Amino acid sequence: MGYIEAKTPGTNLDQVETSEQLDRYLNTFPNVILTNFYEFRLYREGQLIDHITIGRHFTARQLKTTPTVENADEFETLMAKFFAFKLPKTFTAEKLAVELAKRTRFLRDQVVAEELRDESTGGGDLSGFYNAFKRYLIAGLTQEQFADLYSQTITYGLFAAKTRAEGHFNRKLAFDYIPPTIGILRDVFRFISLGELSPQMEVIVDDITAVLNAADINSILDQYYKEGKGEDPIVHFYETFLNEYDPETRERRGVYYTPEPVVKYIVRSVHQLLKDKFDLRDGLADPKVTLLDPAAGTLTFPAEAIKLAVAEYVEKYGEGGKKGFIRDQILKNYYAFELMMAPYAIGHMKISILLESLGYKLQADDRFQLYLTNTLEMEEIDQIGIPGLQSLSDESKLAGKVKKDKPILVIMGNPPYSGMSANKNDWTEELLKTDVDGAQNYYTVDGNSLDEKNSKWLQDDYVKFLRFAQWKIHKVGRGIVAMITNHGFVDNPTFRGMRQSLMKTFDEIYILDLHGNSLKRETTPEGSKDENVFDIRQGVTISLLLKTGAKETSSVFNANLYGLREDKYQWLNKNNYSTCDYQRIEPNSPYYFLIQRSVENILHYLDWMKINEVFPENSVGMFTARDRLTISWTENEIWNTVQNFSSYDPELARRIYNLGKDVRDWKVKFAQKDLLESSLDRENIIPIHYRPFDIRYTYYTGVSRGFHCMPRPQIMKHMLKENIALTVGRQGKVVGESTIWNLAFVSDKVVDLNMFYRGGELVLPLYLYLDDKNRTLFNHKEPEKQVNLSNKIVEKLATTLNNNPSSEKILFYIYAVLYSNVYRVTYDEFLKVDYPRIPFTTSTDVFNIMADLGHRLVDLHLLQSTELDQPTVKFQGQGQDMTIGRRRYDEETGRVFINKDYYFEGVKPEVWAYQIGGYQVMDKYLKDRKGRRMEDPRHYIHIATALEKTIDIQAEIDAIYPEVEKDLIEFLM
Repeated sequence: MGYIEAKTPGTNLDQVETSEQLDRYLNTFPNVILTNFYEFRLYREGQLIDHITIGRHFTARQLKTTPTVENADEFETLMAKFFAFKLPKTFTAEKLAVELAKRTRFLRDQVVAEELRDESTGGGDLSGFYNAFKRYLIAGLTQEQFADLYSQTITYGLFAAKTRAEGHFNRKLAFDYIPPTIGILRDVFRFISLGELSPQMEVIVDDITAVLNAADINSILDQYYKEGKGEDPIVHFYETFLNEYDPETRERRGVYYTPEPVVKYIVRSVHQLLKDKFDLRDGLADPKVTLLDPAAGTLTFPAEAIKLAVAEYVEKYGEGGKKGFIRDQILKNYYAFELMMAPYAIGHMKISILLESLGYKLQADDRFQLYLTNTLEMEEIDQIGIPGLQSLSDESKLAGKVKKDKPILVIMGNPPYSGMSANKNDWTEELLKTDVDGAQNYYTVDGNSLDEKNSKWLQDDYVKFLRFAQWKIHKVGRGIVAMITNHGFVDNPTFRGMRQSLMKTFDEIYILDLHGNSLKRETTPEGSKDENVFDIRQGVTISLLLKTGAKETSSVFNANLYGLREDKYQWLNKNNYSTCDYQRIEPNSPYYFLIQRSVENILHYLDWMKINEVFPENSVGMFTARDRLTISWTENEIWNTVQNFSSYDPELARRIYNLGKDVRDWKVKFAQKDLLESSLDRENIIPIHYRPFDIRYTYYTGVSRGFHCMPRPQIMKHMLKENIALTVGRQGKVVGESTIWNLAFVSDKVVDLNMFYRGGELVLPLYLYLDDKNRTLFNHKEPEKQVNLSNKIVEKLATTLNNNPSSEKILFYIYAVLYSNVYRVTYDEFLKVDYPRIPFTTSTDVFNIMADLGHRLVDLHLLQSTELDQPTVKFQGQGQDMTIGRRRYDEETGRVFINKDYYFEGVKPEVWAYQIGGYQVMDKYLKDRKGRRMEDPRHYIHIATALEKTIDIQAEIDAIYPEVEKDLIEFLM
């Protein structure tokens, strides 16, 4: 009906009206009264629609007498409006999702989280649930995370129960609609439906129930069919809810429904592979098939497998034995694991409804074997002493038997993609880094360590789920893994040990790359638009991994599917593995690519030294974690920021600077503590190379997890002194398939992690400064420095070339190589996947020419060249407003307009289009300054001139580059 927020008599409601608390109420509840018992304000959908004063607080407070009642009729009218409010009966699916999301958010933040923090009560039953989940299910679970998990579980437990209810529905009836075999959910709703809730929780849970009771759930779910969203409306509704409820959490967990065409393609392919490769004539309906989805979500994959298995059985053997088939085979041989309670609740209900539609009603002692468990945790839950939560222990033990002992033939699903996984424990570390049960680990290749300084991508959840599946199949000796995952593992160099390991376990590997990677700006081979099958930015691939036991070597097959999303869906709906145009490929050491690479004629490239071997000491750029706080346009701006930020209350600072939630390695309190401990010294303000030709300012302490998240002091401390560094990127395809590799630049300052598009560039300083601990007031000698070049290279060049080149000259030579278009095009396939390798000529003359050209490039890119004295571009226009607004390039006139009045002229098309680090330099510079005044046109003019001369120098480099490779120095590795 509504919510009344009552304040102490006489409270100033104007102040309350602007508070965050009331804002939350108004955004959650459509019918709210705010009162101090003298004044009543009525709000509908967050808007004030009526207000009445019925007495004077002054009379009671000052005169100590009972106030005279005023506006009695108007008060009755206002209250009548309040009590007459009814929820609409015609909720759309989207509107219902929004209303549920708002209330679930309120339940999470204002009720569950608050009760858990209430030390006076200890949280009661709620605290017991939290402690049990933290101890036995999700290690490290915070109160905030539990509040989220628990609130979603309540809402979706109620939602799922409502789909089974007939007639009137309320909170207390929900318990009756939850099957007794789903013990954990019954435990939760035994408290919600039958227990003594706090008044606050009772109000909001009843409000959620009222919304569900007012909605025609079945009609709303039918809406998804009519809109063409497919056969699983509950899943689509859940995603809509999550997107409204907490989109950041949704993305962080990788919670995205798997499109039905993808699910059906995978399930059909597995069905056919079981027949073709494993001689199981009934495919998924065969009695020998055991199936597991280890990251089941709402059971999309098992549900599709059940439908196909039942259809196969009925078509071959008739309807008569169908119920027995479901009871004795599906319910006994199909398994699923899920960690989150909300999809676990939905999944159980969905399978129950599905089986009923197939003619089988679950009996009192039946259950589908979906277990609430962390697949990537092997320690089982012991007996739980908390009343009502023994089911958590029982569930863990049942799941543990499947994980450790049950032979599984088919493992399929869509594991989460989450970058750095939260599932880091002793078991997963052992699983990834050791040869468990004979399955080669992912951190070695060809018997040697990967030697990766940044191997974090091997900690992605999807990698761990693939490894778990590989381990299960490897241990049994036969089976299929069929998953859709991030496609990064098929060609990223970091995953080469993983690829070799998979090839050793599985004797047939089918990789269907669905592409759609917007992070890599993927297009079709013809250059047209390529879309993802998910609403995510990472490209994806379907992997079908077979261990038949019939072969000793692995056969690898690859296929690609490009184009628009709907076209991909249509193709997936019509095909399976046997009708796909797979091509056999031969993955070879050292990369073992699982996609086609045309490198046979240029394998000599692999004999050259990698750039990070040439410069042994290196790291990626510094990571701030909060650019809006730590990076400024001027020294004064960053100084003011540092002084103010360090003095504020942490929560006030968070709001003022819009810093969002803390993360593991960057917290407001850590940042403030770091600044204060640095004594707020203005000497710590330094320039930072933020983007190509874009210098800004920051306050640098060098303390990790401080003002900067990862300041990389081991390398950046050398850039605080006179120095020069190459910045080189890895995986050139991040710049786009239609653009050649351009991930090379130079800097004489500390470097931001995102100097290049998508970031992660390697910073390779030329000099390393020795610690100057002995420096005193009377000892002003500059600290000593040493050259950061491989001794092997320095010595070999000294003995091979006539002039014993200086360290600077070696760097200039390398820079010229990296700017050769001949080099970039020839070795494009290698540059797509790893750091560049450098050929060193034996010719002194060629070396000198290349070094001279490289020197010119370095001076131009640092904007220190005398060639900039005669600029090729001019700044023109008249007017008062020099604010950068809508930027526009006119190719015919060579003009770059920053607004309607001002422009740069003389900018050639190739200069305007020129890219460094995946950024279109001229456009990027203006884009980042939109809304700011063009303070120094000369800087932009110098950038344009430098790029124009860069293009000319690249032509000179390309003319001499073939001479470089005629006779190369060989380094014994």
